[in-house]
Amino acid sequence: MSISPILGIDSEHLPARVLVVGDPERVSTVAKRLDSPETLGRNREYHSMVGRHRGERVAVVSHGVGSAGAGVCFEELCRAGVKRIIRVGSAGGLQAKVRAGDVVIARAAVREDGLSPKLVPLGYPAIADEDLVLSMRKNASDLGIRSHEGVVLTSDLFYPGEALGSDLPLWHRAGVVAVEMEIATLYVVSALHGVESAAVVAIDGNPLEQDGGSMESYNPNQEAVREAVQSSIEIGLTALIS
Repeated sequence: MSISPILGIDSEHLPARVLVVGDPERVSTVAKRLDSPETLGRNREYHSMVGRHRGERVAVVSHGVGSAGAGVCFEELCRAGVKRIIRVGSAGGLQAKVRAGDVVIARAAVREDGLSPKLVPLGYPAIADEDLVLSMRKNASDLGIRSHEGVVLTSDLFYPGEALGSDLPLWHRAGVVAVEMEIATLYVVSALHGVESAAVVAIDGNPLEQDGGSMESYNPNQEAVREAVQSSIEIGLTALIS
């Protein structure tokens, strides 16, 4: 028996395919789609369940908010022998065409997280597994879900301060499609372990259009966003077992 010290999971019971989510409550949401779900572990923000999706054994694990804590989750999953990790989460759109209620498939990520530069130099790319991206693209098309693909920004900054402000306009001009907080970390950690990884996120707004970036009008609880979350879960689960 080998227990992951932070996740609290016995690696012998961990499937090779894992869906990861930020919010621990979303683990229960995903588990409702699984047959015979069972709890694997529960420690801090890391909640884990296992079940079957279309006959294949899979797990869903929460990683919390931000690169440092999420990196612990990804590292322990990789060390436990996982072969495929797909992140399902939420993000803010950075282009006018990327609206609340849309879904974004992340082909790559800008490494503005705090963790990955401590593992490898910034010249090392954070990219998704190509076959998983193709699978998610097909899944979205088959389900009739409005989706976008491209580079996302992974940043540890959620609320900009007055002194330095926000660099989101820069990344908007560079064509980055969305901003979130963990994907680059996942792609780098997974690549260093030879583990397949990809991510699909539901768009819950556009920080460039929300009161000049103040976030006062930010509303992630819109019905369109809730539907996009469900869509992203379906896209991710289907790719996980493809």
